[in-house]
Amino acid sequence: MAPGRQIIGSDRVNAYVKSPEKQRKLYKKTLWLVVISQIFGGAGLAAGLTVGALLAQDMLGSDSLSGLPAALFTLGSAAAALVVGSLSQRFGRRVGLAAGFIAGGAGAVGVVFAALWDQIALLFVSLLIYGAGTATNLQARYAGTDLAQPDQRAQAISTALVFTTIGAVAGPNLVEPTGRMAASIGLPALSGPFILAAAAYLIAGLVLLLFLHPDPFIVAKAIAEGESLNTGTQVKGGINLQAKGDAGRPRSTHNRTGLIVGATVMVLTQIVMVGIMVMTPVHMKQHGHGLGDAGLVIGIHVACMYLPSLLTGVLVDKLGRSFMSYASGVTLLLAGLTAAFAPGESMGLLIVALALLGLGWNFGLISGTAAIIDSTMPKVRAKTQGTVDVLIALAGASGGAMSGVVMAGAGYSMLSLAGGLMSLLLIPVVAWSWRKNSASRSEIQS
Repeated sequence: MAPGRQIIGSDRVNAYVKSPEKQRKLYKKTLWLVVISQIFGGAGLAAGLTVGALLAQDMLGSDSLSGLPAALFTLGSAAAALVVGSLSQRFGRRVGLAAGFIAGGAGAVGVVFAALWDQIALLFVSLLIYGAGTATNLQARYAGTDLAQPDQRAQAISTALVFTTIGAVAGPNLVEPTGRMAASIGLPALSGPFILAAAAYLIAGLVLLLFLHPDPFIVAKAIAEGESLNTGTQVKGGINLQAKGDAGRPRSTHNRTGLIVGATVMVLTQIVMVGIMVMTPVHMKQHGHGLGDAGLVIGIHVACMYLPSLLTGVLVDKLGRSFMSYASGVTLLLAGLTAAFAPGESMGLLIVALALLGLGWNFGLISGTAAIIDSTMPKVRAKTQGTVDVLIALAGASGGAMSGVVMAGAGYSMLSLAGGLMSLLLIPVVAWSWRKNSASRSEIQS
């Protein structure tokens, strides 16, 4: 018997399968543990994002390569997303997420030593490994949905994301204090945020490793298996790609359209968000702003990526995945236009632009994630989620790599304008899915 089936058949897991009350309690416990891990994971993610481009610019001596750190750690997150998804599918969320966060912490430690020794090769390798924390921070949002009801899924996602705000906002605003701390012990100032990232990721991983049991994903698979055996059919309880507010028809057990559209929404929003965000600190430095100013702008941006999540989750569940995907495209367009035409010296307009950029990403991430969950079955869900997050990470890597080249050749304004216009591609993609699902709506499995 395969190890996974032995776990699913354990007496402890079966006790949860047979008790809806135990399932509800485990659902709440899982959400709280995910919340705690997201607080620390957000700090690890945001601290590195804030100074990654500046560290590369300092070590490489070139603006055109300053987007390379974002490309590297998002490329690393692509590989990590696949590994974390596969580990989660086989062994549960506890093992997969803990391994990813701990690997991200190890990568952050490597970045610190690369900066200390001025070793470019070590920097590149460490940034790839650091990307595991980014991938895991995103995949943690799925853990809270494993035992959620279909009409709670977007809200469960948003609960996990909103608490990322605490760490994500704290991280950029600790750039200067951690820089001073690093300098006081003989390390480069720009390595300070990565010290914070290392500690934050390691704590997030340990919280999940020590306390996330029984594993909610293993319980969810056991529930699905039991329902399938009892009914002799596919598991019931799936919902449409579109929630309330979108028309629907009878559903089957598979929804390729939902997967395609959910992935496309998240990929496009990731490209636009990463491309503009990573170059903003470099743009600000060119116009005389200090690290504190850049930290404030990125902190507000990251807050808008996560803080509106509770409201966004309600809107996605009530108004539908399609509506909020449209809202994402329009918001990102406004962000790109504002950033493109804002004077480099204007802190106020840069804050508005980056706030809109974060909000548009939030709309796209939650609506796209809900669509992916709606469109998958438990027996393949974690692996599919990991595969989709690979595409998201590769999109971020592309956006990060190209942003430095575009900015060096055409400037920050052109980069922002191009990003804003690219976001409009969301509209025809989602419109296509709406027409296709109005004609033939597939039933999917919870």
